[in-house]
Amino acid sequence: MTTMESLIGLVNRIQRACTVLGDYGGDDGSSFSSLWEALPTVAVVGGQSSGKSSVLESIVGRDFLPRGSGIVTRRPLVLQLHKMESGTQEYAEFLHQPRRKFTDFALVRQEIQDETDRVTGKTKQISPIPIHLSIYSPNVVNLTLIDLPGLTKVAVEGQSESIVQDIEAMVRSYVEKPNSIILAISPANQDIATSDAIKLAKEVDPTGERTFGVLTKLDLMDKGTNALDVLEGRSYHLQHPWVGIVNRSQADINKNVDMIVARRKEREYFATSPDYGHLANKMGSEYLAKLLSKHLESVIRARIPSITSLINKSIEELESEMDHLGRPIALDAGAQLYTILELCRAFERIFKEHLDGGRPGGDRIYNVFDNQLPSALRKLPFDHHLSLQNVRKVVSESDGYQPHLIAPEQGYRRLIEGALGYFKGPAEASVDAVNFVLKELVRKSIAETQELRRFPTFQAELAAAANEALERFRGESKKTTLRLVDMESSYLTVDFFRRLPQEVEKAGSPAPSNVDRYAEGHFRRIASNVSSYIGLVADTLRNSIPKAVVYCQVRQAKQSLLNHFYSQIGKKEGKHLSQMLDEDPALMERRLQCAKRLELYKAARDEIDSVSWVR
Repeated sequence: MTTMESLIGLVNRIQRACTVLGDYGGDDGSSFSSLWEALPTVAVVGGQSSGKSSVLESIVGRDFLPRGSGIVTRRPLVLQLHKMESGTQEYAEFLHQPRRKFTDFALVRQEIQDETDRVTGKTKQISPIPIHLSIYSPNVVNLTLIDLPGLTKVAVEGQSESIVQDIEAMVRSYVEKPNSIILAISPANQDIATSDAIKLAKEVDPTGERTFGVLTKLDLMDKGTNALDVLEGRSYHLQHPWVGIVNRSQADINKNVDMIVARRKEREYFATSPDYGHLANKMGSEYLAKLLSKHLESVIRARIPSITSLINKSIEELESEMDHLGRPIALDAGAQLYTILELCRAFERIFKEHLDGGRPGGDRIYNVFDNQLPSALRKLPFDHHLSLQNVRKVVSESDGYQPHLIAPEQGYRRLIEGALGYFKGPAEASVDAVNFVLKELVRKSIAETQELRRFPTFQAELAAAANEALERFRGESKKTTLRLVDMESSYLTVDFFRRLPQEVEKAGSPAPSNVDRYAEGHFRRIASNVSSYIGLVADTLRNSIPKAVVYCQVRQAKQSLLNHFYSQIGKKEGKHLSQMLDEDPALMERRLQCAKRLELYKAARDEIDSVSWVR
């Protein structure tokens, strides 16, 4: 295979793979869709009945396109020709039927018709959705051609009023691209000044650098006339030479004359023509195919740096996305267990960052201790508990039938124990509030652990295991904080009460006599003393409850959140491990597509590097 065939064949394979992988014609701005845009293609443009189909069939050497009157090509046909080794059987493949090889080209024609009808219906409407067809043959040159609906001037019955503008807009969308080579087909038996193809080509390519003019139906011109003024560039000059084509006659088509025979007849026509004999070596469909192929080679050579740059950019994007999606999971249990442990470590790292301040959220635990707990302590109903009426009631009930002689010790104890019982509410509330924060941080950490996103089943199991552990920590924390309250109730600070009479004497006030021990002032002093003691205890618990909560919940969450999960996961069988690592089907499909693209672009880069650029 020559260097030129290698170059064009490489571009053909890249275009084919881009099409198969869905990178064709995208407008998302990514390098994937840009790669197709960077590769040159040949857009075949002409008016209806200008001979476009005959030109394409002459280049391919096969009769494979639908025929008829009016608009026949109703969807763009992206035709990729792949040159095969001599003696190889030729065949065709459609993108929408990738596993079927067509060796009968009459069936190819029928499939094009059926696939067109599938989208447009059996009407005369058009669709911009392309049909992709690849032909592998030793009788073709490597080319990518796009057959477009024929330009028309009026809508016929069964077509929308906008059909003229719709077709032109569709054709323009292909020929306006800077990497598009325009093959402008015009019939020789019409004035070139009225050619729809030339008119459009002049608008999108005013310099003519991308336009190749093709003149068909030379053998149908009026006797005594010829098209030399056009073919020799005097009527309308292009940067590239005009090429004349002699199509098969309707009689030949009706007789199913072989295209190889038609090519021979075309050569004989130009060789023996008194008008075109001196141009015979630059006329005909075979020369046109070689001319386009040679031009494609020069275009590809000029754009190799930009193509290589886009391929490298695509590879970088794909490798980044593959890292984001994660590599495929191995099938053996050992590798799956290792993956699970790595996922757990990634989650724990983020969870600890939330607690330690690397990520937001841990400050909410401090807010529980600094705001919620003090606020709850201030709202405890001590005013009611130490009201004069309640103090008298509690003290009297504590004395029973025998009134207290000096100080109502049992009354003090009951009042204090009753007041201390109120501390259990804020203590439990602090435990529950921190538990809620920790569960929220677990949820956020799972969501922020990128490695976990591909495993929804494992996310659920991990969340359940973490929350189960937090519930255990919550239970231990609640026991500990309530134990702190009970400890205050079980042993009162004696020194506080020993100081009370001394402080009264130091103040110079005589000790209350037995006469006023049931007076209002006596009970007020009791309430005041109990209130002072409760305030002392509240200060103690305000400091000790956070310590207990942090020790039992936060510290345990940091150190052993998944310890029980680790002990259980090691006992799981391979089947259960596989179920845990069951991925989202959409993500698996996305990774498969990325892997295919990555393989394509790396192969393309290697092929470009291996091709010799020597002319």
